[in-house]
Amino acid sequence: MLRLLATAFAVLALTASTLCFHAPNSQALTPGITLIGKGVVSGSALDTSGLAGNICQAGVPANCVPKAIFGGFGSDITYTGHDDVFIAAPDRGPFDGLTDEPYLDRFYFLHITTDIGAPFPNIRTTLLDTRFFKNENGENFVGAAGSFNSRLDPEGIRVGPNGTFYISDEYGPYVFEFNRQGHLIRRLEVPSKFFISNPSSDPNAELLGNSAGRQGNRGMEGLAISPDGTTLFGIMQNALIQDHGLNGLDRLGLNNRILKIDLATGETHEYVYVLDAINRGQGVCEILVINDHEFLVIERDNRSNLQSPPQAPTRKTIYKIDLSGATDVSGIPSLPAGALPVGITPVSKQLFINLLDADLNLAATIPEKIEGLTWGPDLPDGRHVLYVISDNDLNPALATQIYAFAIDPSLLNLQQQFLQEPLFPPGQVKKAFR
Repeated sequence: MLRLLATAFAVLALTASTLCFHAPNSQALTPGITLIGKGVVSGSALDTSGLAGNICQAGVPANCVPKAIFGGFGSDITYTGHDDVFIAAPDRGPFDGLTDEPYLDRFYFLHITTDIGAPFPNIRTTLLDTRFFKNENGENFVGAAGSFNSRLDPEGIRVGPNGTFYISDEYGPYVFEFNRQGHLIRRLEVPSKFFISNPSSDPNAELLGNSAGRQGNRGMEGLAISPDGTTLFGIMQNALIQDHGLNGLDRLGLNNRILKIDLATGETHEYVYVLDAINRGQGVCEILVINDHEFLVIERDNRSNLQSPPQAPTRKTIYKIDLSGATDVSGIPSLPAGALPVGITPVSKQLFINLLDADLNLAATIPEKIEGLTWGPDLPDGRHVLYVISDNDLNPALATQIYAFAIDPSLLNLQQQFLQEPLFPPGQVKKAFR
């Protein structure tokens, strides 16, 4: 507990001090959408796993990070429905899963609040607990790209109505259900068209060595759950290989699949999300439910002024999409790279938030990997709170950034998921702040 408290308060201090700048209390974007919060968590912060020593890049023994590094949790994050507690998971660990020893996959319980009206940064992030993912045999899942039987690359996370949570995995892509301790409960069935036949620790080898399935390192990046908790929606980062997603090593296809899974029956349906473009590493990184047919989706490039050398970003966009009227393409084995055939209607999409909008003044400091979306508790005036978070790839030199937007309820028909039971004990939340 002492270590937990020390880490929690260290994270609070890092949040307040790292990239500390003052800004107006809020900034108007478009009518009804307001930026109300910014926060940062240092890339050098440690988690509460208790792991000692370093983990290093395979073949580069001088390039190491602590095994207990606290980062990457912007890859997937969701609200638990109670006590300002969120649950998040780093992806496959540092160095793209190419490490000298396996990175132990883990997830975090976080306490996140926004001090409305305070100067930015005004989002406080406190680490409450660190837990590890375990398979059916109680063995650790690992991020190591070469550990084919036990590797896990969490990219989407959502809480179920029965005290469990779901993870979408990019390696498979798979969809798993875990209990709150991180123990695997079940593996959900994913249609075979999403899988590759020749997995490899080298993404380029996967691109060249497969004629169907997900692209290398471009699997199921986002996961959403219906408000009633009966249905999952997973979205791929880019088009499947058989959907003309590739031309050799070059990404090509614009037609990306959304997979709908009935949690009771296992029945699946598929819909097409059309990307704006495929250049600059563009793809989809997240999907968040609004109601049973509308969602928010992140579409982004791989550019940032924080890179060395700086590369000006051109797309960090949150779209509102609607599955109503979209064609179920489950029975269509292959889609074209570009224009869809007559008779196939993709999901509709409209701009919701352009994170590069000049009014937000984020372009100079926005990270490359904007990857997490989650609703938080509503504000006292009834506005919805949308958190947007970055994935720092467990890079100690790169902070995790969090943004909070207040959304007027007239802008969308949000149906919040009702979660009866806290995943994290309220008493332990209170202890963290004593």
